[in-house]
Parts: sequence; structure tokens; C-alpha cells
Amino acid sequence: MALDEVLVNRIKNGTSLPSLRFYGWKPAAISIGYFQSLTAEVDDEKCAEYGIEIVRRQTGGGAVFHDEEVTYSIHIPLELAIVPQKILESYEKILQGVILGLAKINLEAKFAPLNDIIVGGQKISGNAQTRKQGIILQHGTILKGVDVDKMFDVLKVPDEKMKGKLISDIKQRVTSINIHSDSKYSFQDIVDILIVGFKQAFPEVEFFTDSLTDEEKAETEILAAEKYSTKAWNYQR
Repeated sequence: MALDEVLVNRIKNGTSLPSLRFYGWKPAAISIGYFQSLTAEVDDEKCAEYGIEIVRRQTGGGAVFHDEEVTYSIHIPLELAIVPQKILESYEKILQGVILGLAKINLEAKFAPLNDIIVGGQKISGNAQTRKQGIILQHGTILKGVDVDKMFDVLKVPDEKMKGKLISDIKQRVTSINIHSDSKYSFQDIVDILIVGFKQAFPEVEFFTDSLTDEEKAETEILAAEKYSTKAWNYQR
């Protein structure tokens, strides 16, 4: 989360090309939307038992359990006019990178407005976007595997009596790469096909590939420690 903020500043200052990066979560974590109440959405005591971390995103949307997945983050200045100004159209454009990537492993993925990708009618990717200082920041998850039971053990539901039915419904509505493929793709395998997909979706874009400077690494570490790891940020609602 801290690195996303540093990259927004770097691009705004004209010291970086548009950025595309991929990452995983270790340990498993929950990210909550910027406008959510952490205590209303997440059982933080249960998270502590499992060793699951919690962080508030800069983007909106709902709480997301991050475990067996690949996450991407993309930063593109609006002034480049590569991505449409309208929110729905911008999601559809950016998510072509994921859809084309999944096609490389024979998964027929489709855009499902506003911000999801589905395979066989089931959700395989959720995404969120914000716009800061003239820059689109969008990130999302591509599920490699999914443990719905564990997810609902750490996320709160409005009605505990309906929890079993909700879990059953989610299992029918959510899918993953592992479910739809006989091959066992590694994290890096999925990253590699997504890179190809994004290059195909944005042939005119040269993405940032250099290493961060020592100053930017230090800034990222400071933000992580003094903002994104704090109760003041994560429990602000």
C-alpha cells in the first residue's frame, strides 16, 4: 500500500513512467476499502489467531481476503489519454490486460461491470480504482485458489444465522485458476501470462521497469511503518 502511494508521487512529479507491478501476500491479509469500518467488517481477534494481517487500502470497495492469489497494481496518468475518463470504460480498458493474460492459459474470461472479471459465470477477479493528482491507481486480485470457509471465519457477516447459506452462495459464485485448470500454475507462471496480457492491451505504453532509488525505498518503508501499519490509519473508521 505504501509503495502505491510512493509511485503516485513519483509519476506525478514526472520522475517515472506509468507503473505496473505484481505481488502476493505473506502472511495472508485482509485489505479493507478506504471508506469501510474495520471493526464492522473484520474479526480482528480471529485474524490475530490465524496470523492474518489487516490493512486499509487507498481505494474503495469491500473487504478482501488475500491468500492464494496474484495481485496487480497499475498507475497511469490521465493526461496520456490511454485510459478513458469514464469510470466504467476505464475499468473495461485496464481489465483487458487480465482477460488477455488469462486467455494464454485457455481461460475464457469476461468483463463483468462494474469492476469484476468472470470465468464460466463465476468471479475470478475483483478490482478497485482511485484517482489521485491526475493519476489512475487501479489494483485487483486474480484468484489462484480460494478458501471461502476461512475467508468467512475472519470476515463478519450481518446475520450469523445466514452465514452457512452465504458461504454456500459464495462458493457457487466465486472461482479460481486452480478450479478451471488441470495444470498447476505457480505464482510466477500467472505473473508471466499477465505481463503478456497487459503488454497486448497497452502496446503503446512503456511501463516503469527500473529499481526504486534508495530515497524512494526509504520513503516506502517510512510510510509502511508510520501510516499503513498504524491503528490511526487502519482503525480510522
